[in-house]
Amino acid sequence: MYSPLRGATGWVIFSAFFLAGLTALVALSRTPQQPSQSPDSASDPATAVAARRDFVRTVRVTGTVMAIRSTVISAPRLSGPNTASLVITRLVPGGASVTRGSLLVEFDRQQQLSNAFDRRAEYLDLEEQIRKKRAEQSAARAKDETELTQSENDASRARLEMLKNEMLPSIEAEKNTQRLEEAEAKLAQLRNTFRLKRRAAEADLRILEIRRDRAKNAMEHAERNAERMAIASPLDGMAVLKSIWKGNQLAEVQEGEEVRAGVPIVEVVDPAGMQVRAQVNQADISHLQVGQTAGVRLDAYPDLVFNGRVEQVSPLGVVSTLNPKVRTFVALVSIAGSHPTLMPDLTAAVDVVVERRAGALIVPRDALVADGKAYYVQQRRNDGGSFDRREVTIAAECDHEVAIASGIEEGAVVRRHAAGVTTP
Repeated sequence: MYSPLRGATGWVIFSAFFLAGLTALVALSRTPQQPSQSPDSASDPATAVAARRDFVRTVRVTGTVMAIRSTVISAPRLSGPNTASLVITRLVPGGASVTRGSLLVEFDRQQQLSNAFDRRAEYLDLEEQIRKKRAEQSAARAKDETELTQSENDASRARLEMLKNEMLPSIEAEKNTQRLEEAEAKLAQLRNTFRLKRRAAEADLRILEIRRDRAKNAMEHAERNAERMAIASPLDGMAVLKSIWKGNQLAEVQEGEEVRAGVPIVEVVDPAGMQVRAQVNQADISHLQVGQTAGVRLDAYPDLVFNGRVEQVSPLGVVSTLNPKVRTFVALVSIAGSHPTLMPDLTAAVDVVVERRAGALIVPRDALVADGKAYYVQQRRNDGGSFDRREVTIAAECDHEVAIASGIEEGAVVRRHAAGVTTP
């Protein structure tokens, strides 16, 4: 059954939906259209805007980070004939902070201490032998001096008896003469023997002294070897363990391993002062000078940038192993500041600033067109469509930018990759 109320309600609802749709259509028609981005705008990658900023020309070199203050601790070279390998008993952990005088590495010192005790016992025994020998020689000398004195007295009495020969019979006078000759001969023999005995005694004593000195030297060598078994840090810094060959591969040294004398064990570096030892080719060496600023980037941490300064440039080049005509030079670049990731042996790229111009008008290098000795750019006209060819004067250039001295104004839009593109 048809209801007038129900029909009126439906008409009202239909009218409301119709009016809402009509209102939205009118509002949409009145909304201003956003202008589309022109392909010739400044954000177009095919164009660039000439802007004033600092022009910086750099030379990139690569190298390895190293500490300015560092020392390498090696297995000690022992004194004396003992050349046995050394066993590491204690070793500082890699990357640990160390202070001056703190223990870095300690080797097994039992053998060195045993040698030191043996040599000391030998040295003391020889000292006692020398004292005994000197006492014996003193007693023998006293005995020989007594015999010599007695012989001198006998010779003196014989000379006195000779004074009576004129009053004695010839037989007695002959006997006195024989006694004098015998006394003088015996005195001469005792004097000669006394000198020989003293020289022999000096030789025997010297032999013992030489043996004692050798034993003392061996004792001191053994004691010094025992002291060298513990090595302390000579400076404050960080410990970096060195790598050695273990079979067919390189690995860090560890406690309990046996190493030979002279093998590097650990390096102590001062992280407060780091530098880059960079290799410079012969084409770029003429641009580098002491005092130039630089930016240092670590290959392992590309987001980190450190300020640097060229401290030294080698005057002589090293011949390349690939071509004898190619030479490389060494440059030392100091790094300002410190960072936990700034470690030795990291590879780094160094951008050395060789030229800087403040407030220069800069355009991309690919916007420049060379025509003989002149240079041109293609500048957009005011109508925003076509381009005009403008001759420019270059103030400076690098691998990716050009500083313009004259020819265009700031804000000019130039075409990139303009080489080979003709203007209408």
